[in-house]
Amino acid sequence: MLPPLMVYRLIPEMTHYILAIDQGTSSTRCILFDRESRLIARAQAEHRQIYPQPGWVEHDALEIWETTQAIIRQTLDTAGCQARDIAAIGVTNQRETVVVWDKLTGQPIHHAIVWQDTRTDVLCHLLEAEVGQDRLRSKTGLPIATYFSGPKLQWLLDHVPGARQRARLGELLFGTIDTWLIWNLTGGVHVTDPTNASRTLLMNLATLDWDLELLELMDIPRSMLPEIRSSSEVYGHALGTLQGVPVAGDLGDQQAALFGQTCFGVGDVKNTYGTGCFMLLNTGQEIMRSTHGLLTTVAYRLGNQAPVYALEGSVAVSGALVQWLRDNLGMIRSAPEVESLANTVTNNGGIYIVPAFSGLFAPYWLSDARGVIVGLTRYVNKGHFARAVLEATAFQTREILDAMRQDTGHVVASLKVDGGMVGNDTLLQFQADLLDAPVIRPRITETTALGAAFAAGLAVGFWQDQEALRRLWQEDRVWQPRMPEAQRARLYADWKKAVTRTFNWID
Repeated sequence: MLPPLMVYRLIPEMTHYILAIDQGTSSTRCILFDRESRLIARAQAEHRQIYPQPGWVEHDALEIWETTQAIIRQTLDTAGCQARDIAAIGVTNQRETVVVWDKLTGQPIHHAIVWQDTRTDVLCHLLEAEVGQDRLRSKTGLPIATYFSGPKLQWLLDHVPGARQRARLGELLFGTIDTWLIWNLTGGVHVTDPTNASRTLLMNLATLDWDLELLELMDIPRSMLPEIRSSSEVYGHALGTLQGVPVAGDLGDQQAALFGQTCFGVGDVKNTYGTGCFMLLNTGQEIMRSTHGLLTTVAYRLGNQAPVYALEGSVAVSGALVQWLRDNLGMIRSAPEVESLANTVTNNGGIYIVPAFSGLFAPYWLSDARGVIVGLTRYVNKGHFARAVLEATAFQTREILDAMRQDTGHVVASLKVDGGMVGNDTLLQFQADLLDAPVIRPRITETTALGAAFAAGLAVGFWQDQEALRRLWQEDRVWQPRMPEAQRARLYADWKKAVTRTFNWID
């Protein structure tokens, strides 16, 4: 009998595709890629956003799993292929969203608590009371904030009747969405990877393992936590529709986008424009501590290789602000209409929208901030609102890039971009103008799914190495800056003033 590693290396010769599951905040995608990284088939479905109270955001984890199964079948039907045609499965996910479920039945004990949720504000204040917000940064690379998974898990154990006792008895399992999907795909393999584990406030960045001191601090039983494996290895094999296919890639969505953009070199940087906005800068094997409000996180780990780290700037609201303009204000009927509405005017009319709906993330980390609209006059119309919505994303991106420059001394020569908003030419031109640097969109903008596919493909030999992946990446379009420096400086100064108006809103 051939040893398992040799079996996996033979698999790609009989197969044609890698399947990526991209489970995001508002929807789930399933995409098939071939050896040239071409998108062969795709399916997507939204899931409900549940808002029990102001500041609370939940998802139904069972609905997400059911949706995932449906779009897997749809993708295979569209491509006219079967499980035997697929070399491996890669999973990528919204990162800090928390699920706790019964080990035997697979039933969640509560809705998933989403990364945007702010209900753990009191817990976070208690954690930081003695030493401050950076109490855990030396171990985790993170400030104490409602964004991260550990306090959410602590809240569930404290508030769901009987949960803490059941967890101590070994009856409950915890996971972020990647863990939840892999557990269901494989019929019980309970794993995560360092990119997701590094977002919990529970993992030690240096050891890449759960930290007992942090678990004790939040009173979390270690037995309910998944095993931390690398981002690229065979964790198990799928059941059901994908029977026998290796599940071999696992990356948090933003790290997957970094990987899909082939940002493998120190100093490579990408920005993803999705529900939120996330910029990552590859720092290689160095754990770089930020002094300007950025996160230190794991970028990826391939098999037994040393981990690669990154600095990250996280913005809570970017594409979600377009949805707010559509759903809450009714100014547009569909998200793509925001660009045409914005182009009915030549500037923002003097208004700035700072979308601190769940507080401010990087570089401020203020959970008591709330959103503001400033600069209103009778002159302002819907077009100015639409333009201000787009500009808010670009301004927040500029703040993150400034922080990265201050932390590293590295001047970014260009910015690779991806995500749902990068079809918006008006946004990307304004982004290039505001950064005074070229903005580059790749040919394949589904880079989050592509990154998960790359990780899975490397694990089974579908692609040989990272150099082979670099050769697959192709540029689609570049936006060059053309705004005068004086105008750029004035707009950014007004934005910074607008941001200060959000501070200390919640007592």
